[in-house]
Amino acid sequence: MGVCSVTRLVNKTPLVIVTGFDRGATIRSAEALAVPGTAVVHHDLSLVGVGTIVRTVSTTDFNGHTDSRTTQSALDHGCLSCAMREDVLPLLRALHRRGNVDRIVLALDPALEPEPLSWAISNVVVADVPGQVDGPAGLDVQIDAVIGCIHEGTWLEDATGDRILAEDDRGSTEDERTVAQLAVGHVDFADALVVHRDETGGGARPSDGQAADGWSAAKLFAVLKRLNPTAPIIMELPQRQLGPTIMRNLIASIPDGARRGEITGPHDPLLRGQPPLTPDCGVNVVEFESDRPFHPERLHDAIDVLLDGVVAARGRLWLATQPDEALWLESAGGGLRIATGGTWLAAMTDDQVAASDPERLAMASLRWHPLYGDRSSSIVAVSVEADPNRIRRTLQAAVLTDEELAAGQSGWHGLSDPFGVTHADPCDDMLDERALLEGTEPPSEWFLEVQDLAGPKPDNPGKNPEREDKS
Repeated sequence: MGVCSVTRLVNKTPLVIVTGFDRGATIRSAEALAVPGTAVVHHDLSLVGVGTIVRTVSTTDFNGHTDSRTTQSALDHGCLSCAMREDVLPLLRALHRRGNVDRIVLALDPALEPEPLSWAISNVVVADVPGQVDGPAGLDVQIDAVIGCIHEGTWLEDATGDRILAEDDRGSTEDERTVAQLAVGHVDFADALVVHRDETGGGARPSDGQAADGWSAAKLFAVLKRLNPTAPIIMELPQRQLGPTIMRNLIASIPDGARRGEITGPHDPLLRGQPPLTPDCGVNVVEFESDRPFHPERLHDAIDVLLDGVVAARGRLWLATQPDEALWLESAGGGLRIATGGTWLAAMTDDQVAASDPERLAMASLRWHPLYGDRSSSIVAVSVEADPNRIRRTLQAAVLTDEELAAGQSGWHGLSDPFGVTHADPCDDMLDERALLEGTEPPSEWFLEVQDLAGPKPDNPGKNPEREDKS
């Protein structure tokens, strides 16, 4: 209530985003939040490929009566970015203006991801709506919580695999995002988690959705506490159904400092919260740091070590052939993405440095090198059944040797660099920044944090390892 009261003082409607592959758990969690004054919104995007979106809005009044209305709309294009831009964002602004709506609960279709949606709420302009000033939905709503819903028996397999959504019948035939990308994102970006246990084997995939055994369950929770250590977790059990009290207590348990839709960037701390650093059930937090640049070709070979037995990894890379720009690495399961991570402070003008984030400046000053400045490499990974020492050794072998380092920048420029410019279809899913923003550029930090792991975007160096193509 305290958060809601503060939010209303600035005339914004609290928004709770509920996300996950387990559509049933997502809807049940959202409906459990349907107290009087709440509007619960659910989009069915199964027909988005043919330009159709189905939306259900259920509003509970202060007498406890619930009114549900389902509408079907046509989109300009059959893509997820259009669904968000043309329907989700305008709807949030419209619901804010209803006198009987004190809170909005948005149950995302499994194809929608919470992170790009959160960025869009703050940045994508909703225009040409009668009676309202053009601007982003963030003028009217404020994210109060992001709740991730996962299936105990299937999430870890999803998060460590390399299947793409189209092959797994979870997306359109053109959707080349990986299942792992979404599964990891549902947990990593959440402020709280609901873990669904179905003793009879129902769930996201009935054929293999059995409840996890004791060891598998322990391994799952070891991963969750390392991937998102601050998120409170509740179990949805057959004998204990979700209800308003359980969900209210879950949201109340979200700690101060939770993300609540905040977008982080490549130069923010990589290790979020205080995850356990000791091994548990074969699960480890693996940290790698080096004050030497990577050899491009050796790094290209070495990063495969992050594609087997690693749930997720992210990091800043200093490449010997690219002295001005950091590279940003992000992986989920068997998919990995490398792209530009912004300019190093040491390569900026004085005015650019002065305009940089104070926290970044403070952290850089602690390890500033007299010759290389803030240039360095840092990677954090959550591994499961992978040897942490092998990961560190493999990455360490990819940095410059003493002899290579002595050659200096003039010698490094001659190294072969496989991280070249490539191209991807500009409107194949909602993570394309151009389709999403209609001409407005997102901050580079957001773009790198949430872009499609399936392949590099235009004008950015990258590697497309979904099929481990090393041509």
